[in-house]
Amino acid sequence: MLDNKEKTVSVYAEANPNPESMKFVMNVGLLPDGQSVDYPNLESAADSPLAQELFNFDYVSRVFIASNFVTVTKAANIEWVKLIPELRTFLKSYVEAGGPIFVEGFQANKPATSTESNGEVSADDAAIAKKVTDLLENYVRPAVEQDGGNISFKSYKDGVVTVHLQGSCSGCPSATVTLKAGIENLLKRMVPEVQEVVADGVTV
Repeated sequence: MLDNKEKTVSVYAEANPNPESMKFVMNVGLLPDGQSVDYPNLESAADSPLAQELFNFDYVSRVFIASNFVTVTKAANIEWVKLIPELRTFLKSYVEAGGPIFVEGFQANKPATSTESNGEVSADDAAIAKKVTDLLENYVRPAVEQDGGNISFKSYKDGVVTVHLQGSCSGCPSATVTLKAGIENLLKRMVPEVQEVVADGVTV
């Protein structure tokens, strides 16, 4: 993580396909590229003082922190136009003041590898999982990150790829369409053994 003290911080809000989430992009680094952490509630945010402070806003329901942005998911009963100035001002002031993003010794989630699969896998399945992981990392994850979220490989078995969605992708109305029309089609085309792509917590 970069030393953000005594640096003028710029923060701009960027909409994404999830109407309840907003991506706040900064000109400073919060995490190394490719790493991210997702906090679905206050209780999960014990290792991030920044996330804890954001949850103090009563309308914040989820916080996702990545390389140079924070995605905030709000409650559905309030409009972004009222919230963006407040959150931008808070993030700018907090980071400029050198407020801690994470507790000392914190380790972020690293991109999943093809070996992170459920149970024993055959050599063929491991090779397919490696192809899938490479495609997700090189083609899919950068696009998902642009929308304020993250996707990681979880497992491959019997033609089914299971992924994990975080940030703005969690609870996004278009997540299923993206998963099936975009990601699944890409993987099927590039890796013929893939028959289906499913995500934890996302129903079709």
